[in-house]
Amino acid sequence: MKHLDSWTIIWNVIGITGQVVFFSRVVVQWFFTEKKKQVVMPDAYWWLSILGSLLLLLFAVFYDKHYVVIFSYAFPWIPYVRNLIINHRHREAHLDCPSCKRPCPPEAKYCSECGTKVVAQSAAISV
Repeated sequence: MKHLDSWTIIWNVIGITGQVVFFSRVVVQWFFTEKKKQVVMPDAYWWLSILGSLLLLLFAVFYDKHYVVIFSYAFPWIPYVRNLIINHRHREAHLDCPSCKRPCPPEAKYCSECGTKVVAQSAAISV
């Protein structure tokens, strides 16, 4: 059996942790999808994707040092960050129902929960 030095152990723990974190994003997405009974991609999914990819990139750069593995983890963070930005902007654009306080999509005219007419903030101010 090969002798394991502390460098090898540390980087293998980082690599395994990266794999576990990266896989856990699927469990989180599955949980929220089952809870809402529709496909959901929560922010936690994207944060776990970023963290898992970063750990695996560190493992690839400092331990594995294989260009294929490095390249495979060098760029996936770009769409993950972009999706977090899109989710944030989408949540900010939602309107709260004046009756039940449920968030409604910005294009909604009526609340899907209680049927109350939803008025955009700019329209409410100008009236």
